[in-house]
Amino acid sequence: MKLTMLRKLILVLTLVTPSLIAKTVNTNVSSSDLTVVNRFAQLALACVHKEYPNIIKHMMTGTEHVKPPKQLYPAFYGCFDWHSSVHGHWLLTRIASQYPETPHYQDIVKHLDISFTKENITGEVAYFSREGTGTSFERPYGLAWFLQLTSELREWNSPEAKQWLTTLLPLEQKIVANVTDWLPKLSFPIRVGEHSQTAFAFGLMLDWSRTAGDVAFENLLTKTITRLYANDVNCPLTYEPSGQDFLSPCIAEADLMRRVYSTENYAKWLSAFLPSIPIDGEASWINVATVVDKSDGKLAHLDGLNLSRAWMLEGIASALPSGDKRVAAINSAAQAHKVAGVDAVINDMHYMGSHWLGSFATYLETQRGL
Repeated sequence: MKLTMLRKLILVLTLVTPSLIAKTVNTNVSSSDLTVVNRFAQLALACVHKEYPNIIKHMMTGTEHVKPPKQLYPAFYGCFDWHSSVHGHWLLTRIASQYPETPHYQDIVKHLDISFTKENITGEVAYFSREGTGTSFERPYGLAWFLQLTSELREWNSPEAKQWLTTLLPLEQKIVANVTDWLPKLSFPIRVGEHSQTAFAFGLMLDWSRTAGDVAFENLLTKTITRLYANDVNCPLTYEPSGQDFLSPCIAEADLMRRVYSTENYAKWLSAFLPSIPIDGEASWINVATVVDKSDGKLAHLDGLNLSRAWMLEGIASALPSGDKRVAAINSAAQAHKVAGVDAVINDMHYMGSHWLGSFATYLETQRGL
């Protein structure tokens, strides 16, 4: 198996990184292979039940809505905000399912048991049922990550995972219903580089629909994606990034569309959408971003941009036909972004990055989207 760029990086530090994994458990993992995986797990374990600091974003219609995070959403109150808590739980689920050898396994199970109770999820459903805020809360980013979490539980063959999934199903059903109601009303795509972006969220949601076997939702989402994105051309990649992006509007859209097109049609669509992709194999057509102040939560987003660009570029390359001359340049850019992004997670971080970047690094290094 090819060494990942992360492995190349850590070899310099005399460490060994985990092998690339997809949907199967690693069965030959040495203790040294767990070094970086354990780093990711530690980041999530440190925050999934850490209530403060916290950002609450919702509409209050009365004093009854002025409550601490744990009372508003009792399962996902940690890691600074709801969506980071959700994908922090996904990170733990992903690592436990793929790396059962991790010394954090029992601690992960303990933390998931604390969060995934019937009482807690009943409270979450109640929050999502609130008039006004409930239908739009964390839409679409946090909702997409929640569906990624339940996808992971579906694929993890363990008694605990089956029980946790059963517990989470009422919230999953509520979220899917809310999104199903919203999609036909969405007149335009949301092309920003932060949480509101639809391209990234739609990709995770589409992956969920196929894992869960929800054909009706898959068809609705595919129809929406085609309506909003199929005719796009000449995406202005030179305008990216914005100063606080953690998602690339152009690259995320290209990564999304590989999920709905055949190989041949995708190659043609990509030529019109991103005609600037070179065929010289160089990575410089899309530059790595640098964070100047990691204590600034918005500026720290750029570390996440490097990670998400890396996995999206890998996805784009994987969908192109064999022999496509653009693949070398796409892979070169992916590797450059991967090295920069994972290095930020391995090194000491401010809480403004540590409460969420581990999830992005895990998604990238375990090739979750491929």
